[in-house]
Amino acid sequence: MSFEGEYGPSTWDWVAEQVTEYEASGGTRANTLRDTGIPIIVMTTVGHKSGLVRKVPLMRVEHEGTYALIASKGGAPAHPGWYHNLLADPNVLVQDGPEPWAGEARQITGEERATWFQRGIDVFPPYAEYQAKTDREIPVFLATDPSAQS
Repeated sequence: MSFEGEYGPSTWDWVAEQVTEYEASGGTRANTLRDTGIPIIVMTTVGHKSGLVRKVPLMRVEHEGTYALIASKGGAPAHPGWYHNLLADPNVLVQDGPEPWAGEARQITGEERATWFQRGIDVFPPYAEYQAKTDREIPVFLATDPSAQS
C-alpha cells in the first residue's frame, strides 16, 4: 500500500526536514527527537480536508509489533491535525527503519489506553506533563505491523 497524491510537508520546517532526512536514509538518520536520543517513527496519513499526503514524526512507542500513535500536540488544548485524519481514514503507513508498512489505526480507550499511555510515558516522560496541562484526554491510536502477527 502506498498513498498516492501530492505530498504536503509540515509547515514546521524542522518537522519537514526530519521526515525528509529520515526517509532518504531509510531511517538511519534523523531517527530521534532532535538531540534527545529518543527514537521516532514516521507516520503517513491523508489529510481529511486537503487530501494531501501528510507525514508526521512520532515518538517510537512499540510493544510486540504494535505501535502507539499518541496525539499529544505537546498538551495543547486541541488535537493535532493528524488525529482528525485518522478519524476520517484509519489507513496509515508506519516507518520504523528502512521500509514503511501499511496498517489500520484504531483509537483506544479505558484501561487499554491507560496501559499504552503509560508505555508512552516510559519512553517519553513529558507525555505525563502534556496530559496534566490540558483538559482533553490525549488520544492514543494503535497500529500493528502485519509482519509481527503470527
